[in-house]
Amino acid sequence: MTIVVGYAPSTQGRAALRAGIRYAERTGSPLLVAAHQHAVPGSGGAAATEEEVRAELEEQGADLEGVTIRRGPDREIGEFLLATIEDVQAELVVIGLRRKSPIGKLNLGASARRVVLGAPCPVLTVKDQDPA
Repeated sequence: MTIVVGYAPSTQGRAALRAGIRYAERTGSPLLVAAHQHAVPGSGGAAATEEEVRAELEEQGADLEGVTIRRGPDREIGEFLLATIEDVQAELVVIGLRRKSPIGKLNLGASARRVVLGAPCPVLTVKDQDPA
């Protein structure tokens, strides 16, 4: 079975990628990186290119053999991730969450909530690194 990582070039996306790589290495499971649309200042939204994702994987020290990259530039993030999870019958999905204030922690973002509640497999959520 496959581990799906929701990825955008952000601190949250990199945290999810790190966690997904570690889990895949421990279990020997294939890794699928679902590069979803993210905000790009001045130009709307775009999904990371395959080259950008591969560069990030290399920087993280991942073994690129057996890694699949799927881009979803034109779909809502939650919908794209849930469709990807279903397509590959994922054993785990990993998503990154934004750090929030104590009050904001009561609410997940709409896409994260949709994935957590709609995924037919376990969902691992990780926080981005402390901005230091």
